[in-house]
Amino acid sequence: MGDGAAPLFTFGVIADIQYADMDDGYNYHGTRKRYYRNSLRLLSDAVRWWEEGEERERRPGFILQLGDIIDGFNRRHSASKRALQTVLDEFSNCSAEVHHVWGNHEFYNFSRDELFNSVLDSRDKGEGSMEEVYAYHFSPAPKFRFVVLDAYDLSIIGRDESSERYKQSMKIIREHNSNDELNEPSVSAFSMLEGRFVKFNGGFSQEQLDWLDRILVSADEKEEKVTIVCHICIHPFSTCSICLAWNYDKILSILNSHKSVVCFMAGHDHDGGYCRDEYGVHHLTLEGVIETPPGSNAFGTVYVYEDRMVLRGRGRTSDRVLMYR
Repeated sequence: MGDGAAPLFTFGVIADIQYADMDDGYNYHGTRKRYYRNSLRLLSDAVRWWEEGEERERRPGFILQLGDIIDGFNRRHSASKRALQTVLDEFSNCSAEVHHVWGNHEFYNFSRDELFNSVLDSRDKGEGSMEEVYAYHFSPAPKFRFVVLDAYDLSIIGRDESSERYKQSMKIIREHNSNDELNEPSVSAFSMLEGRFVKFNGGFSQEQLDWLDRILVSADEKEEKVTIVCHICIHPFSTCSICLAWNYDKILSILNSHKSVVCFMAGHDHDGGYCRDEYGVHHLTLEGVIETPPGSNAFGTVYVYEDRMVLRGRGRTSDRVLMYR
């Protein structure tokens, strides 16, 4: 791990498991293979590694599950609850606490109210969380803070069509996408970035952005190092444009105004991605388990030090050294 110093703490990270008890299939456009049953085997391998890996004394203190824990096909087969329990049973073999992020496939399977009343709600319910938005923060060690964000706070999935938030979200997407099928980006988009206005993406309400800004002001004052986790990516260089949050520019502006932010982790783009922006913030997109073939994997363990985080990846996930700015 470099100079031999012991890490302050470690955590695991995994994204887009999208398990379903069905044969292998393909993505929406039929261009990329998805291994629905195999994803559970890969999760099992990841859990075994975290529990029994080569450095048992450095087992992760917690796991970040970055969203899309089961696939939307489960809803079609009335298997959502059964599939979720199957994956949770696998996670239960890991002694570490799991922090769940909500992605689009969570909303394909469950309503927002159902999610708030499920084990996928990882909040402490104390003053560190929002009430009607799935966003919260926690501190695993002194001077370090993690913030979980709700990228479908603004969304037309998971929202009741009569709600004001749904109407607001539909207005946003219709200003940029005139297709009947809203999972298809508008062909009239004047730039590639306009392709992000699709149904399987979402964004952050002003209420959530203001909440995040307050958390980061406090973190700046306390000289904490903050890692933000979310399902959807927010930097154009860390993903393809179609996997960006609708109002990625607004949240980027907030992050870049706070010295405490060191890293933003996301899933959603199954190819993964990485960039370090001009402010020194690392934007790490984890590869999706669902598109990882048998014989490989896609997860990582992060070792946290005073001056850096070290990602030790497995399979498709690369090793990285993330120096703090």
